[in-house]
Amino acid sequence: MALLPVLCYPDPRLHKVAKPVAQVDARIKKIVADMAETMYDAPGVGLAATQVDIHERILVIDVSENQDALMVFINPELVWASTEKKSWREGCLSVPEYYDEVDRPDVIHVKALDQNGKEFEIEADGLLSVCLQHEMDHLRGKVFVEYLSILKRNRISLKMKKRAKELASQR
Repeated sequence: MALLPVLCYPDPRLHKVAKPVAQVDARIKKIVADMAETMYDAPGVGLAATQVDIHERILVIDVSENQDALMVFINPELVWASTEKKSWREGCLSVPEYYDEVDRPDVIHVKALDQNGKEFEIEADGLLSVCLQHEMDHLRGKVFVEYLSILKRNRISLKMKKRAKELASQR
């Protein structure tokens, strides 16, 4: 397993649309293991392959309190979403140190493959619902800050660019 570098907003690679995984094989299983290690190390509760510059439809999520219940979603599809919305304070490993409120459907139903290529379906609410929607957005090339006002987005973009320059100058 290996830690993967996480892309930071406004990196244009975060806007690439991920392609479906054709076959769950040893390569995909290694990507899943590396993504899980990266997510836990960050620490985070979810990570999309897009965030680590792999443009395939793969997500890892663990919203458990002890971070011991890894969930893998390969080629996830939103089957159904409730009309009732709920607002959650979201953060993102690609937008470090920034959190804001985002309205999303409260309950969703998702179909996907697990890390062994077996199809499953899940109905999610609460944090799992939010996390799934957030990570599935990444696979479509969308970052959560795009739900915010243009003013907030521009401010975040400038802060992230400044942060990147500071980190680069420290190396």
